[in-house]
Amino acid sequence: VQLVESGGGLVQAGGSLRLSCAASGSIFSINAMNWYRQAPGKQRELVAAITGGGSTNYADSVKGRFTISRDNAKNTVYLQMNSLKPDDTAVYYCNAMIRASAWGPTADYWGQGTQVTVSS
Repeated sequence: VQLVESGGGLVQAGGSLRLSCAASGSIFSINAMNWYRQAPGKQRELVAAITGGGSTNYADSVKGRFTISRDNAKNTVYLQMNSLKPDDTAVYYCNAMIRASAWGPTADYWGQGTQVTVSS
């Protein structure tokens, strides 16, 4: 199983970016899909989460600006980021709880990360 992120880049404050994360490989089911971020010198933090049923949760710092969504047919999760601030600058990581087979356990998978830089 592999998670591949895309959509990061450099944007001015107030701008928008859309991150995508596609899961591929042997996948029976995907439960929660999450976005984390890690800024230089800081701990990795949960930004947004979405359950298999579509329930969402956000960090207080991004509520009202970021929207997480998923396309189960494409095994893909998205993060729409609007009104970006310099404090949003970080490496963004995709995370998913995936079951590879009907009889196997659910395991935790991570993407390689994508850089988001917001200039002031």
